[in-house]
Amino acid sequence: MKKIIIINGPNLNLLGTREPEIYGNLSFTEFLEKLQEKYPTVEIDYYQSNVEGELINKLQEVGFSYDGIILNAAAYTHTSVGIADAVKAIETPVVEVHMSNTFGREAFRHTSYISPNAKGVILGFGLQSYELAVQSFFH
Repeated sequence: MKKIIIINGPNLNLLGTREPEIYGNLSFTEFLEKLQEKYPTVEIDYYQSNVEGELINKLQEVGFSYDGIILNAAAYTHTSVGIADAVKAIETPVVEVHMSNTFGREAFRHTSYISPNAKGVILGFGLQSYELAVQSFFH
């Protein structure tokens, strides 16, 4: 059984209520339950924090024992050298995910410190971006 963790960054705890025109009306908990049902042979764990250092701690904690990490660092994607360094330092492959097409948003969102160290990047498909990331670990 593959072991994958989804790590979400700041403000993603508000999914379902935050800017539904961009992020939709489904909470992440509701989405995660559906994803886990769809992939019963994959252990999909979940972690969310609004705190940069906690995200780094989690990456270091799971980065040598999981089969895959799906990381949506949210705003920290564009600002955190620390998270980028953590992704580079671990062995577990990381897929960077964003629900929105960051290239269709403000210019500062066009730069990712994480992408150069990620296995791949998936963006712009809403919550479906996470499922595409899960599928990427089977190829």
